Formats: sequence, C-alpha cells, structure tokens
Amino acid sequence: MSDWPEGRNGGPGERYGRGSASPRPESARAMPHVRRRPAPPQSPPHIPPQQGPGYEDGPGYDSGYNTGQVYGGGGQRGGGHGAGRGGDSGYVQPRPAPNWGRRLKVGVLSLVVVVLAVSVGTYFWADGKLKREVDLSKVIDRPSEGDGTNYLVVGSDSREGMTAEDKKKLHTGSAEGKRTDSMMILHDGSNGPTLISLPRDSNVEIPSFVGSESGKKFAGTGRQVKLNAAYAEDGPELLVRTVEFNTGLRIDHYVEIGFGGFAKIVDAIGGVEMDIPKAFKDKNSGADFQAGKQTLNGEQSLAFVRTRYAFAGSDLDRTKNQQKFLAALASQTATPSTILNPFKLYPTMGAGLDTLIVDKDMSLWSLGNMFFAMKGVTGGEGTSMNIPLTGQSVNGNLVWDKAKVKQLVEQLKNDEKVTVKGS
Repeated sequence: MSDWPEGRNGGPGERYGRGSASPRPESARAMPHVRRRPAPPQSPPHIPPQQGPGYEDGPGYDSGYNTGQVYGGGGQRGGGHGAGRGGDSGYVQPRPAPNWGRRLKVGVLSLVVVVLAVSVGTYFWADGKLKREVDLSKVIDRPSEGDGTNYLVVGSDSREGMTAEDKKKLHTGSAEGKRTDSMMILHDGSNGPTLISLPRDSNVEIPSFVGSESGKKFAGTGRQVKLNAAYAEDGPELLVRTVEFNTGLRIDHYVEIGFGGFAKIVDAIGGVEMDIPKAFKDKNSGADFQAGKQTLNGEQSLAFVRTRYAFAGSDLDRTKNQQKFLAALASQTATPSTILNPFKLYPTMGAGLDTLIVDKDMSLWSLGNMFFAMKGVTGGEGTSMNIPLTGQSVNGNLVWDKAKVKQLVEQLKNDEKVTVKGS
C-alpha cells in the first residue's frame, strides 16, 4: 500500500486533495491502491433520497470522493453525472406555452383600471375648479319649469386677474367692477339646441326682487331700463330674475365668463378658425380683420366678439358674431385631438374652469351638456337667433316683439321645434 503510482512523490506535505503547485486545477485521478466494494443492487422503491447536490451515495459505501466532478456542484445537470440523481439524465423540462388569453384579459383589465382612475381624478380636479357663486334660490316668483334645460350664458367685462399689460393688450380699459357684455339663452332639448341672443340694450322692466347681499325685498315700480343695467344693479341673481320676468322662461343654470378667461381658452386650444365675410376695423375693440378664413388667437377673438361700432346693426350684428364664434369655439374644442390629448385638454379645461362663474346647483356634467349643446348649434338641428324685436323705444332701447317672444317661449317650454324667426 506504500507504493505510489509512477511519477508521484510521496514526500512530506503532499497529500491528496490539497492541490498542487500547478496553476491548472487537478483533474480526477485513478487510485489503483484503493479497492472499492461493489454496491449491492437495490430496487427503485428503496433508493434513498439525495443528501445534497452532487452526491451519489449508496448504502454501505461512503468514499467521500466524487469521481464525476471535482469542482462545481449540484447546480449542473449536464453530462452523464446527472444520471444518478433520481433519474434526471440531463433533460430540462420545457416551459409551458404562455397563456395569451389570460395575459390579454389582465392587460385589458389593467387599462380599464387606469382609465377609470384618470377619469375620476380628472372629474374631481375639474369639479373643484368651478366657482359656484350664484345662488338661484334667492330669485323669487319664478316661472314654472318646462321640458329641456335652459342656460343663461353671460359674457362679462370683468378684468379680474388681469395685469395692466393684459388690459392694454386686450383693449379692455381699466373700469372698475364688471358689466355684462353679452347675454344668451341656450335651450338644450330633444329637438336640437336653440341659442337666443339678448341684446344688452334691450328695453326691460325691473321687477320686484330680493337683494343678493342684503336679503331685503325691493318692490317693483315698473322701472324701464336696459337689460345690462339689471346685472350692474345687483348682479347675476337680479339679471336672472329680470330675464325670467320679461320672458316667462325659467332659467335652470347660470354660466359667466370674463374677458381674461375667454382669451385664455382660445389660446389654450391653439386659436379658433373663423371665416370672416367682410373686412372690418374698430379702434375701440382693437379689431382689424381682413375678409376670408383665418385663425384667431385669444386677443383677436376677444376683439371680434366685442366689436359693435364697425357694423351698421351695432349690437345686433355683434350678437350674431358672438353666436358664430361661440359655436366655432365649441366645435373646435370638442374634438378627439383635444379631448384625448392630455397636454391640450388640461390646459384648456384649466383656462376655462378657473374663470367660469356658475350657479350653486351646476354640476360638471351639466356644464359638459351645455358645451356640447353649444357645439350643436351649428349642426343640422341647431338654431341661433336674436330675440324678436319690433324696433326702438323713445330712449333708444331695443323693444321686444311680445307676441313672438311669447310664442317662442311656449315652444321652448314644450320642447318643440322652434319656428319663430328672430331679428
């Protein structure tokens, strides 16, 4: 047992398993002086469990030496060494095919959850921006409700939030307070939307009313004034009361926007395309337009809807331009390129909602319905008109045609097709 194989040196300090001076690792070597006892045969049911990776020990034998591999270990399954590991001959079981149907369902569900989360978040964000400052419960002696929904849409000359530079650029002047620059009734019903302009110089009677701030009741005296004077006297509540008293039509919601907000909305959507039939210029509003199709920015749009002195019909021609512009604004805003583009939708909504003043019962849903009804004014079923007039009063105010106004209001209340022609 003391004879070493040829080429081996059994000198001190050299024992098997401690490596050698060679930089190359030792390979497994035969040891003829060791006699191995053959392991007794065993049936498969009695094969003991593996004691760890890389071991092939059978009953009655524990050599402590693995002839199959010196380095590495249990993680390898290659070669013939794996044949003794519970029948694993090196074959790697293939992964099951991906369940594309399940993945598609999970993907769709995830997308729906994200869309719902964004939609809910956007709704509450936008709803929180609405300025619900008008209390219609203060309006007394109201007409009976009819079919459809009636909005009083008001454009004011409010300069709130505008810098001195903004006022100069937009030709708004620096008057304190605010007055109505335009007033319209928008009826949204089953026979298509109807947009009716109420000239601010309309001759109306101020009825009895309750002061919006004082709560005191003021008795009507039959006083005749211009329509915009009602707003100047006691704000939106008295304006609604005056419109309802002189028309007999109940107003369901109130919406107001000022100069600055109007211009910001237009700029947020990248301008509004208009087809101007005839060139006109007005130093008071800053308007200077050539005939033909053109895209108006916020400053130009404000000048367009405010111009009155450049037209023979003065305020009546201006109200027609206002209707035309608002319908174009709604049509060009309610498009997939705006609604589905968050980089365009959020600035547009932010610019508009920050400056809108609405009644306390106005929901974001109702505001959206109003917006799409405004868009539908230019559609096949939409109607736009000035309130019917008979001429001017002795004080120069515009007088309504009471018979036609009564017929118009009945058609709106009953949600019938409007057949009355406006001025």
